[in-house]
Amino acid sequence: MRQRPSFWYAAPAFAFFALFAALPMVLVVFLSFTSWDGLGTPQPNGVDNWARLADDGQAYDAVGRTAILMVVSWLVQTPIALLIGVWAAGRQRSRAVLSSIFFLPLLLSTAAIALLWKVMLDPNFGVTQALGGPLGDIQFLGDPSIALYTVAFVITWQYVPFHTLLYQGAARAIPRNLYEAATIDGAGRVRQFVHITLPQLRYTIITSSILMIVGSLTTFDTVLILTDGGGPGTASRIAPLHMYITGFSGFEMGYASTMAVLLVVVGTGLSLLVMRVTGYRSMNSQQEGA
Repeated sequence: MRQRPSFWYAAPAFAFFALFAALPMVLVVFLSFTSWDGLGTPQPNGVDNWARLADDGQAYDAVGRTAILMVVSWLVQTPIALLIGVWAAGRQRSRAVLSSIFFLPLLLSTAAIALLWKVMLDPNFGVTQALGGPLGDIQFLGDPSIALYTVAFVITWQYVPFHTLLYQGAARAIPRNLYEAATIDGAGRVRQFVHITLPQLRYTIITSSILMIVGSLTTFDTVLILTDGGGPGTASRIAPLHMYITGFSGFEMGYASTMAVLLVVVGTGLSLLVMRVTGYRSMNSQQEGA
């Protein structure tokens, strides 16, 4: 008689999720209805925090910058990671060596990467100043009009290797007989990429996109270190950083918790929307007949 899987097999995973995800989220929701400076006892204040958030122009501006960062990151990271991932999936030894070098940013901490690029982009003694020419006159971190896009560039440099690994693994899982049949039919590499590789990587593209969306709504340390708190002024202060500064610098933990709940709701909603629109939830096999 075949035995059904026991619930206890999954108990450690459920316990881990409850302790480090569900419980903190419940506490954050509770704090969003309180007034708390992080030191004393939280005092209930009803929906005052939510009413304040509805009229907070700085929060709206921060959400708008977050949306820009999210869109720019996706538009830049996705094609780069996809192409490099497919290229790195090749079996040649030279590709393996170059891939190992390219993946080095994955070994660095976020703080180290932010400090590295902050020094490199310094207008006084950075790399751009040393190169001279038009680049030497650009204030990448000091010009409010391009500071946010500079942050997007650094984040792209940091996370493209991670998404490349996703595409590399998925590309290597594509059956070789699909390409062999296409070659016999006279399809070149471009047609094989468009009609075989891209369809087979559909779910990987969706997964990568969801990770980028969630990442844009949770990252703040790179921006905090790279721009000295969202500068110049508030030109690069995205919503997660605005939440962090409000809570830990302004000692308004209750109001910061309100922003945290909003980010969770927005992130969850966008992820579900992507899954619904793309049909990701069905997860149909794309290798039938292979």
